[in-house]
Amino acid sequence: MHVNDRLIPTTIFEALGKSGALTADSLYKRVKKIHGDPGSKYFNDTLMTMELQGLVRVYRMSGDKRRVELARR
Repeated sequence: MHVNDRLIPTTIFEALGKSGALTADSLYKRVKKIHGDPGSKYFNDTLMTMELQGLVRVYRMSGDKRRVELARR
């Protein structure tokens, strides 16, 4: 684990806060731009953890595309 890996959930949260919702692909590109490539497995594990914590919602779209948005409380 890299030091910046702990900052990735914060980056995801901030990006979604500014944009409302993003595709998982564009969110991954933003994370890579800021932190370097964490690897798709780590990114997807982080999204799943955030979803289980109730922070984000992930929706399947056509094909293998996914839409990620902040969970409203």
